Amino acid sequence: MTAIENLSATTLRNIIGDLELDQCLTSRDIINSKMRAILDEATDPWGIKVNRVELKNILPPKEIQNAMEKQMKAERERRESILRAEGEKKSAILEAEGEKESAILRADAKKQQQILEAEGEAEAILKVNTATAEGIRRINEACPSEAVIKLKALEAFVAAANGQATKIIIPSEIQGVAGLAAGLVESIGKAPNAVKEEK
Repeated sequence: MTAIENLSATTLRNIIGDLELDQCLTSRDIINSKMRAILDEATDPWGIKVNRVELKNILPPKEIQNAMEKQMKAERERRESILRAEGEKKSAILEAEGEKESAILRADAKKQQQILEAEGEAEAILKVNTATAEGIRRINEACPSEAVIKLKALEAFVAAANGQATKIIIPSEIQGVAGLAAGLVESIGKAPNAVKEEK
């Protein structure tokens, strides 16, 4: 029995000497299986068969326990810091992706708005030009007289005179029409008096 105890202690020291302290505390099954194999082989010549080895407990000295507790606490804090940093990183990535998608959607909406506005303006210009062309066509079909053309020229002149221009050059044709119009207004103004005098 003494030989088996000494052999067990020596075998245990050898196995634990090859492991890290953390592995010693977490790898009891590995230690048990290694010890059983070594002890069974060593005690076989003595006529002893080792079927099972159980390591009850590993109690390191108090100083080592304190150091291990500090190490475990530091490890937990390190993992916590890593998890917090990864969470902040993922959050920042998600926020950046959200801002990117929002900017893309805003740009697309602005582009669509500009396209629709441009199409609307083009359609309005087309309709105005179509209406103008139709008006000109109808005027040509009606074969207007010279007086109508001069009257239209006078209307265009009046429209131009309502602007902010400081100098207006009047074509001679319009001057003649303007005199004609003034004569008509003057004759219309005198016509009622003439009617009264005749009565």
